[in-house]
Amino acid sequence: MKKAFVIGGVSMDSIIHLEQFPPQKSATIFSQDSYTTIGSTGGGKSICLQKLGMNTTFHAMIGADDSGNAIRKILCEHGVEFINDLDPRGTEEHVNLMDREGRRLSIFTKTSSFEPQVYIPRIIPYIQNCDYLVLNIINYVRKLIPEAKRYKKEIWCDIHDYDGQTEYHKDFIEAADYIFMSSDELVEYEEFMEQMIRQKKKLVVCTHGSKGVSAITAEGKKFRLPILGQYKRVDTNGAGDNFFSAYLYAHSKGYPVQTCLEYGTIAAGLCINSKSIVNPSLSPEILKNEHEKYYR
Repeated sequence: MKKAFVIGGVSMDSIIHLEQFPPQKSATIFSQDSYTTIGSTGGGKSICLQKLGMNTTFHAMIGADDSGNAIRKILCEHGVEFINDLDPRGTEEHVNLMDREGRRLSIFTKTSSFEPQVYIPRIIPYIQNCDYLVLNIINYVRKLIPEAKRYKKEIWCDIHDYDGQTEYHKDFIEAADYIFMSSDELVEYEEFMEQMIRQKKKLVVCTHGSKGVSAITAEGKKFRLPILGQYKRVDTNGAGDNFFSAYLYAHSKGYPVQTCLEYGTIAAGLCINSKSIVNPSLSPEILKNEHEKYYR
């Protein structure tokens, strides 16, 4: 069984579905639905990878509070090995307002420490022994980039809605071997993707929400896939993390890039078809069956 080590990014999220985002005035609004779930980029990736049969370890910062305890329980229930350091500010919490088009307005109601105390010696053995290392763009994670390089680990990194200019992302972009991103804030995303390939990245993948996904390999081969419209949209939270994780899973099986992109597209579709950050029915068998149904 392949070992994946995911570092950084977990929260407890309150999801509130609205017909439309609130107007810019005082108002009373009735939600269509609301619930609380584990969130953030590391939480989604680690659960998804574990459900796809990878032996997954996850490190993140949580607080000594109810939200932190809930996160421990959820990850344990999914079989994820969770190691953490305590954040004195407490566990990060978000309120995600979702409109009928699936768009999200995320409000950070409790933020984690920007420079928390992390016991790096405990983390190093997991870096040494993993087959796949996923570094999320949480500030403390950049301290682990030198360790990844020391042990010659390829770095998989999701830079999310990078705008092409923000300095915060620079260390992660320079260190990554495999880059995933979205085009939400970057109009000239193709130019950026090609620039990354010139800088010797092994793969760059850019998701476009309802408009599908683009990819470029180290050899300069380009791909473009549409979404699968067969999945009814229930909640779009976690779609990008599911795409990333299913792609990595397919890659670990030695599948070609086209198939990896198809697996990612299926996992994202299954994700938005449920209220959970990862569809409860997700499994290698489900991915294989869905792939046979839609791509063969």
